[in-house]
Amino acid sequence: GNFWQTAWLEFYDCVEGDEWTIFLIGAALVPALAFWGFNGILLVADITGKPTFITRYRIQLGKNDPVDTKKLCKAIYTVLVNQFFVSFPMLVPMFYIMKWWDNTFSKELPTFQWFLVELSIFTVIEEILFYYTHRLVHHPVLYKHIHKKHHEWTAPIGVVSIYAHPIEHIVSNTLPVMTGPMIMGSHVVSISAWFSIALVTTSISHCGYHLPFLPSPEFHDFHHLKFNQCYGVLGVLDFLHGTDKVFRQTKAFERHKVLLGLTPLSESIPELPKKDE
Repeated sequence: GNFWQTAWLEFYDCVEGDEWTIFLIGAALVPALAFWGFNGILLVADITGKPTFITRYRIQLGKNDPVDTKKLCKAIYTVLVNQFFVSFPMLVPMFYIMKWWDNTFSKELPTFQWFLVELSIFTVIEEILFYYTHRLVHHPVLYKHIHKKHHEWTAPIGVVSIYAHPIEHIVSNTLPVMTGPMIMGSHVVSISAWFSIALVTTSISHCGYHLPFLPSPEFHDFHHLKFNQCYGVLGVLDFLHGTDKVFRQTKAFERHKVLLGLTPLSESIPELPKKDE
């Protein structure tokens, strides 16, 4: 509405319409703040075990309790390297592609309805590209040299969502998210919102906590636990290709839903006791 349009024009005038500055803030700074703001809260819980409001929702009970600080420092270092030396340079060619569309830096914002259409298209494109590139890096030849790094965390935490080999970060993490806006010629505000949503949702998928009212992370957490299940984001292609058959037979699948109450699903839908217990 008028509020957002007015705010956008004020920002546009503040930076004197400099398109590179606008793109840098929208496509790099805002998503980075969203990523580290969300993961900063989770890291406090991972390191200290508090507040219990978060830690009581742990999926893999007894894991990362507390997190190994040496392993965590290594992960944070790799994440920062990926952000500054992989993601940021990839924004340069994207910037020129978006300039070619002649719409990205328009003074007129897209309507909210059009943004929802774009968001749907972005999500479908990400699902397709991520699923197949993810399965590709699970090929034994590539897994050993590339994807194994990400799977060092069998019980993941939020920040390791982009803890990966640089090649994987380009092919599986960044390109599936960037491709949609480049195809659609999206406005920089739409790009900023989409990148932020993508980073926060992948952090939720890796966070290790099934928190109330947030999307379920059970699907991707199970992938880290078993390696050969649940390759996608939405699970649609996993269903079509049958790469979620084992997952669907587990208690994790029963817990794979939005938690609408405050009782942890690990308590209301507990794992079955092992036969020897």
